[in-house]
Amino acid sequence: MIVHNFDPVFIDLGVFQIRWYSIAYIVGIILGWIYAIKIIKEMARKHNFTMIKKTVFDDLIIYLIIGIVLGGRLGYVIFYNFEYYSRNLFEILKLWEGGMSFHGGLLGVIIATIIFSKIKRINFFYFTDILCCVAPIGLFLGRIANFINGELFGKISTLPWAVVFPNNGNISRHPSQIYEAILEGIVLFILINFFALKKQLLLRAGYVSGLFLIFYSIARIIGENFREPDKHLGYFFNYFSMGVLLSLATFLAGCFIIFLIKNNEQNN
Repeated sequence: MIVHNFDPVFIDLGVFQIRWYSIAYIVGIILGWIYAIKIIKEMARKHNFTMIKKTVFDDLIIYLIIGIVLGGRLGYVIFYNFEYYSRNLFEILKLWEGGMSFHGGLLGVIIATIIFSKIKRINFFYFTDILCCVAPIGLFLGRIANFINGELFGKISTLPWAVVFPNNGNISRHPSQIYEAILEGIVLFILINFFALKKQLLLRAGYVSGLFLIFYSIARIIGENFREPDKHLGYFFNYFSMGVLLSLATFLAGCFIIFLIKNNEQNN
């Protein structure tokens, strides 16, 4: 049994705090950008893939940051705790305390990328396929930050690596945040990049985006089985957590994208 004793605050300056949660987002965006540029350069060198240039992707970053932050926060507010935040509007601004939704962030990134792709007149999927290759980096760091914060903890467990989160009673639980970091971060990164780069699916716009939605959804649903549902939400239909319901929607969306692409390829 392990006792959780991590401090969610990295640096406390009195009137201002820097939290691990914020660092995870900043580092995730920076590493994701670096890796995305590497992919763009490699694809141009090996496959003469010039649909997206480094300078264009650089311009996309600010759109993505806005989409991630606004979408992630509003998604959490709407999907997970609307009643509370509707009565405490100022609390919505306290991003440093945690409370971000992947599915909300996903919608935010999609909207931001649609706008940007229209401005640049470049196929939306050329951008999202590359983003899907780098997204697991941010997901991994985000889940590690969840663990440090002692939030989104797992169900009761007696396994040797079970963790006691003092703020939630003297009960050992699954470190579900670590499970999800492995599934949504490491495993998803390997799978997506294998298909995108080794199988060269980046050359077929949309496939990587569809596969990402499918693989992420499966990883998230597996992780949700070890995670306590939000107390104020519980289970829907006595079985499905909010995370599972949203992931079922993204799974179907991924299948639909691949179906449309295959159908379009057969008709051309």
